[in-house]
Amino acid sequence: MRTMAASPRPPRLLVLRGGALGDFIVTLPVLSALRNRWPNAHIELIGYPHVAELARIGGLVDAVGSLHGAGIARFFGLRPQFPDEQRAYIRSFDIVFNFFHDPDDTVRTNLESAGARHVVSGSPLVRDLHAVDHLLKPLESLAIYEAGAIPALALPQAERAAGRERLHAAAASPAWIIHPGSGSPQKNWPIGRFIDTARRLKNAGRSAVFLVGEADEQVREALARNAPDFSRMEGLSVCEAAQTLSAAAGYLGNDSGISHLAAALGAPTVALFGPTDPALWAPRGPHVTILRAASGVIDDIPPREVWDALGV
Repeated sequence: MRTMAASPRPPRLLVLRGGALGDFIVTLPVLSALRNRWPNAHIELIGYPHVAELARIGGLVDAVGSLHGAGIARFFGLRPQFPDEQRAYIRSFDIVFNFFHDPDDTVRTNLESAGARHVVSGSPLVRDLHAVDHLLKPLESLAIYEAGAIPALALPQAERAAGRERLHAAAASPAWIIHPGSGSPQKNWPIGRFIDTARRLKNAGRSAVFLVGEADEQVREALARNAPDFSRMEGLSVCEAAQTLSAAAGYLGNDSGISHLAAALGAPTVALFGPTDPALWAPRGPHVTILRAASGVIDDIPPREVWDALGV
């Protein structure tokens, strides 16, 4: 087991993690476990900054770097030549946590050749365990056992206040946020059902606001045609979406990164699953409800089940 108790300075830890928003959220327990083990450590996260910045805002890491800016592509090559400054950077860390897809140990080997003192590797490919537990598994080599952990993201007061202000501008009262999109059409419950559900919330005296992502063009057009009376939030950055979700009365969405984010922020979350296995990828949290059709076809989730989960 690696120990850093005798280090004359706070330990330095580097975490390498690509992937989209959902991949990032299920990695939060790794960052939390490292922060809990070494409270004074300097922890850096190399990933996609527009997503990874959430970990810095939430106090889980001290610095965020870009996959491109850090020259990470070199670590995937055969016999790469590392500039002196890159070698010095890698050598400055006590442990490097490699969560890149690295089936041939190319990245690990190159990290070690660049001067990494100790590398802990974990595959990002999830097969048998829930994604959270799968990513935590490599930390057991450091006697860190956190299976069953729940991703949690605590935003500072100023971030939450910005979210409340943005949501208040879109709705007269604390609102449910509905995100009808995802990364795949097969994961999307029919937009008409989301609109019907929003109307039921409204009839029950609750507000509903639609959150629309950059890739949700068809959703955007359907909302403009069929639900012009509902507010829509568009063009939000990931950090702005997190601020706003932190102020929501609740959240309804498909199997998506935004659903994972809502759950991690503690919002009451209803997530609808189709072809993806919730046993591996469901958002975790004390206020999370997962609905999935037995057929694996998301269209087969009855609206009544969703309405019951929302209490309308």
